[in-house]
Amino acid sequence: MDSHTLVWDVIGDERLPEGVRELVDDPRTRIVLSVATIWELTLKALGGRLRLPEPPAAFFEALVGDVRFEVLPIEQRHVRALAELPDIHDDPFDRMLVAQALLEDLDLVTGDERIRSYPVRTIW
Repeated sequence: MDSHTLVWDVIGDERLPEGVRELVDDPRTRIVLSVATIWELTLKALGGRLRLPEPPAAFFEALVGDVRFEVLPIEQRHVRALAELPDIHDDPFDRMLVAQALLEDLDLVTGDERIRSYPVRTIW
């Protein structure tokens, strides 16, 4: 799940398409949350560019405590895969999500057009 997808779902932002919200909120949906997303959103919150409903540590602790969320660590093989990606996106966090989705055979939930330019399965 891309960072904006997670935030928009949590805060109920209308920019998240209803079908995506239903999929993400369905208890049968397996949700994998990359450490890259947690890292990116923590940096944005600490830098004042993102308002979370509570401090980042508490917010993410509660989120990953939810059994529906599976946390995906960043592994060396994910980092190595970055070198294989075409130079489409300049955001290192998004590039990591693409690498992880490819290696882990995951669908990436995102509204980012540049991410959809990669050979990765996306939802939205």
